Amino acid sequence: MNFRKYGEPPFKAAVIHGGPGAAGQMAPVAKHLSVKIPVIEPFQSKLSVKEQAEELAQILEKEAAPPVTIIGHSWGAWLSLITAAKYPGIAGKVIIIGSGAFEEKYAAKVQTTRLERLSRPERDEIEFLFDSIGNPIVRDKDKVLTRIGELFSRSDTYKGMEETGAPAVVNAAIFDAVWKDASDMRRRGELLSLCRHIKCPVTAIHGDYDPHPAEGVEKPLKEAIKGFKFILLKNCGHRPWIEKEAASGFFRVLEEEVKS
Repeated sequence: MNFRKYGEPPFKAAVIHGGPGAAGQMAPVAKHLSVKIPVIEPFQSKLSVKEQAEELAQILEKEAAPPVTIIGHSWGAWLSLITAAKYPGIAGKVIIIGSGAFEEKYAAKVQTTRLERLSRPERDEIEFLFDSIGNPIVRDKDKVLTRIGELFSRSDTYKGMEETGAPAVVNAAIFDAVWKDASDMRRRGELLSLCRHIKCPVTAIHGDYDPHPAEGVEKPLKEAIKGFKFILLKNCGHRPWIEKEAASGFFRVLEEEVKS
């Protein structure tokens, strides 16, 4: 199955993983929310943005009870908004967490910030891994991408807690295909243009230590989406639920936004 369920139907909330191609990444958030509300955790398996939006809409139509509160993290934030724009009956509200910037001019800051936070040996390893990801001779690219994720998790986290449970299942083929597609959409202005068609409420939750610049989310979406709400968390990186100083506040804010 390309989804997991927490609790009993009807499912009125869904958590959408990032990556692209990091299935299972949102399990801790789903488990926490499921104490109070049934949650579905869809996994994305397609190789284009259009197909992933179709896949997500189909899962939610069949397995959940639309309109659903869609909670997307990182790439999943973009996918949640794209799906809400293209399938307006699916989403009753969208909550985006640690989203990437919506305009190209903010995007260059991400890699610079990440590399500045890593040690010289870690930066050298990242350079080697990026060369490997682009090398057709390298076979186990899932393993390479997993290691890149581990290193960037260090740069993306303010003060992390020990993680429990199964790690996300990384798929390099999905990442390569979908990220190229998605970044092209941002460069062309198509991503932000789609957001202008969203009719449901949208809330962004963002950490002040997230290498994805907060202004690259807040400023474009304030102009694009009527009634857009932005919440900045202090001492918080890209994944708020693993942050020692921010996790409790994050879950409190998230629960309030799901209820409202």
